[in-house]
Amino acid sequence: TRTLRTTDMDALKADLDAFGISEEFGFVQEQQLTDLPDYYKKWLDLANNLTQLIESRELRDMVHRMPVLSPHLLTSYEELRLAHLVLGLITMGYVWQEKNTPVLPKTLALPFWLVSRRLGVPPILTYADVVLYNWKFREPTGNMDIGNLDLRFPFPGGETSRWFFIVSLLVEGAAGPGIMGALMVMRAMKTFDLDGVEKGLIQVTYSLKKMKELFALMHRESKPLVRFRGGMACFFQSYISGASKCFRWKNSPLLPRGLLYEGVSDEPIRLSGLSAAQSSTIQCFDALLCIQHEDEAAYLKSMRDYMPPDHVQLIEALSTCPSLRNFIFSRPRSDLRRVYNGCVSALVDFRNYHINTVAKYIIVPANQRCLLGGACVAQKKGSGGTNPLVFLKNVRDATEKSIQYDV
Repeated sequence: TRTLRTTDMDALKADLDAFGISEEFGFVQEQQLTDLPDYYKKWLDLANNLTQLIESRELRDMVHRMPVLSPHLLTSYEELRLAHLVLGLITMGYVWQEKNTPVLPKTLALPFWLVSRRLGVPPILTYADVVLYNWKFREPTGNMDIGNLDLRFPFPGGETSRWFFIVSLLVEGAAGPGIMGALMVMRAMKTFDLDGVEKGLIQVTYSLKKMKELFALMHRESKPLVRFRGGMACFFQSYISGASKCFRWKNSPLLPRGLLYEGVSDEPIRLSGLSAAQSSTIQCFDALLCIQHEDEAAYLKSMRDYMPPDHVQLIEALSTCPSLRNFIFSRPRSDLRRVYNGCVSALVDFRNYHINTVAKYIIVPANQRCLLGGACVAQKKGSGGTNPLVFLKNVRDATEKSIQYDV
């Protein structure tokens, strides 16, 4: 990495603050809040014991007995993010404890809605919740080593579930140097600093290769044919193994009209569920490298509604700055073109690996497993409502088209 001038570093630090980025971990929340004011103890108790409450089918009764708590005591961004995660987990458990319910009671719906509105995100569990914020260090060393990481709130599914989300966290954390590289490229283009553009792209390429390397850890512990019972199956397998209709209120045959948020709206609300398309990191790299996704563009853009707003601001800043591709290929530096092509190739490789993982953990198990009262289903749509393999292959192909081979 090149040595930056003091003014460059000051500008980069300002960008980090503005876009909610950790210099070391990228979009992963670096400062971990472990508690909320005592007033919200009921929420934390439910989230901490979610798996047991789903298994015993006690969660809904406990939610009904819970008072409507006002979020007015949540004063910091970190508190609001933790509250959104907690309420999102309880909501998913409540809706899918057993046979789904189309109504979320006011005790959950109203505070979840108000917290979400203050954060600028929807009242549903998001990718950012379960990957960027639902983690903690086992030992306070600050070392993001796989043996020193754990989930803040366990998902149903035991070690397989923990491993799945920890690996996803590591992949996002490995993007940190790449996000920094993207900021360097954006600033270097403004001053026509070709060396700065090249070095920033090298950092992005390094991150993408590291992300793919860490992604491979998924296969070490996560088993595609895990078996659970009742609501636990729908709650965890929905995300991993093919019944992701459970994680969305939109385009779900089980909630065709959406979910009614009692005390908030008189009509059901339809929201997309957890999806890797909600990763701010990958959309940032797409925006930086000027990847055009045509038919998939509208869906990808809609996923930004589920990202933290400051992350979206970076994606939009990268999308609206002058074209990096035109900047590079309008200049007679073949070395810079090769670096750009190498960066795009690393993104293609990452997406190829993602396709293989989806096939292993979603498509194949979905064709082998009977879920939801013995009804055998084939997984044709992902958690966001799209056909996962078709979608991912189209996105991969669009990425590959950005490589220019005559350099």
